[in-house]
Amino acid sequence: MGLLIELQKRIPDGWFLRRLLPAVLFVVVAVVGGRDLGHAHWNDIALARQRMADALRTGGGPTADTFASLVLVAVPVLGAAFTVPYAATAVGSLAAGAWPWWLMPVGRRVTKWRVRRWAEPDVLARRSVRARADGHVLRADRLDARIARAGTGGRPKSPTWCGDCLRRTEENVARQTGGDLADGWTALLFGAAEQPRAALTRTRDAYDAACEGLAWSVAFTVLGAWWWPAAPFGVLLGLASWRSLRHAVQALCRTTEAAFALRGTGQPGEGAQP
Repeated sequence: MGLLIELQKRIPDGWFLRRLLPAVLFVVVAVVGGRDLGHAHWNDIALARQRMADALRTGGGPTADTFASLVLVAVPVLGAAFTVPYAATAVGSLAAGAWPWWLMPVGRRVTKWRVRRWAEPDVLARRSVRARADGHVLRADRLDARIARAGTGGRPKSPTWCGDCLRRTEENVARQTGGDLADGWTALLFGAAEQPRAALTRTRDAYDAACEGLAWSVAFTVLGAWWWPAAPFGVLLGLASWRSLRHAVQALCRTTEAAFALRGTGQPGEGAQP
């Protein structure tokens, strides 16, 4: 415990809480659950405690075996901690609708499917009123939720909901300020005042954290092939992370539009007051 406290003092909180601790948890679950317990003894707490005690037992002092065991644990932990951000970058690109060329055929199919499912908010509102009048309360609630998710964005143009939000923000910024969000993002960060810059950094950090949560959810779900309790945990983590991602995208879009509006110029970086 003292070692963890000392590490937390020396390692940035974002890296410690979002990457190192989940990596330690994943490696422990993979070793104890996937290797020692498996499906046959998935709930054998005594066996899990024994395996963990055997791994922590040092025999009265540091030895070559103890050092080797620590290295064998530290290597996969650090490997997972450094790998997840790269996986999260890929998840973020997919969530934003920026799919690679070799996935574009799938992206076009998904976009067409979303367009077929899409309906005008007014149409959904009428369906909700009729469903509520007929006593179908759950259906009416589901339609109301679809109206809230759809907002005023119009017909889908991206494979993902997040991609539609980001593209709509680009269009709003171009229409309201004449600025180019893709080219002006870096200049906006450097030229914005302290409060807008901090807000942009927080919202972007929340987006990255949600993407990392989705990457961890995939890892735990796959681990369920060797120890099945990891699969439902991964699914729940994925649902929570996806919800956090949607909230983060909404906050990022609102904050970006507000920051460009505060700048009051179509070219971020001109007339800036740091």
